[in-house]
Amino acid sequence: MTIAICDDEKIICEQIGKLVKKQIPDCNIELFASGETLLKETKIFDIIFLDIQMDGINGIQTARMLRNKKEEALLIFITGLKEYVFESFDVSAFHYLLKPIEEKKFAEIFARAVAAAEKKRGLAEEPFFIKSNGKTIILSRNHILYVESQNRMVNFHTANECLELYSDMRDLEQQLGRNFYRCHRGYIVNMGHIAEFGKDRIALTNGETICLSRRKYKEFVKVYMDYLRKGGALLESF
Repeated sequence: MTIAICDDEKIICEQIGKLVKKQIPDCNIELFASGETLLKETKIFDIIFLDIQMDGINGIQTARMLRNKKEEALLIFITGLKEYVFESFDVSAFHYLLKPIEEKKFAEIFARAVAAAEKKRGLAEEPFFIKSNGKTIILSRNHILYVESQNRMVNFHTANECLELYSDMRDLEQQLGRNFYRCHRGYIVNMGHIAEFGKDRIALTNGETICLSRRKYKEFVKVYMDYLRKGGALLESF
C-alpha cells in the first residue's frame, strides 16, 4: 500500500503518518508540503491525504489536476472548514477529515479506504467479455471509460482505444455491473473515471466530456454519492 500525505503544516503530515503506521506498519508513505510538489511526483499512490487550504495551489485545484492526469488514487481531504465538503465530491473524493484530526475517526475512515483500495485493485483485473461477429473481445472493466451508442453501433471508449461493435445498450447496462451508470440514453459511464459533473455534463479523468440527462440528474447524484461513500461498491438495490 503506497500512501501520499500532502499538507503545508509539517506537524499534520507527521501526525497522519503516525496514524497510518499504526494501522499498516509496513506501508510506503510519501510526504509533500504543497500541491505543486505532489503534482510533480510520478509514483502511483493507492490513497492520497490532501489538505484543502494550502498556500499556492489549494487542495481542490490539486485534486482536479490529479484527475486530469488520470490519477485514480482514493482522495481523503483534510480541512478545518465544513463548507469545503461538497466541493470535495466534485473531484471524486472518498471522504474528508476535519481538523483537529481525531484518532478514532481517522482509524474508521482509513480502514474503509484501505478496503476500498484493495477492492479497486481486484476490480481492475476483472474481465469483461464482448461478443461480436463470432469473436470474443476481452476488456478489463476498469479500463472502460464509457460506452457510447451511435445509431445501431456501440463504441467502447478506453484510455487507449475505441472499439466499435454491434450491441444493445440495455443489455450492456446489465452486463457491465454496478460500477457503471446509464447517465443518458446514449451513454453508460464508468463511475470510477468521473472527474467532475454538472447538471448536464460529466467530465472524465481523461479530459473527455459526455452528456448527463437532466431528468436523471437527481438519481445520478444519489447513485454516485453512494458509490463514493461505499468506496466504489454500490448497494445491490441500485
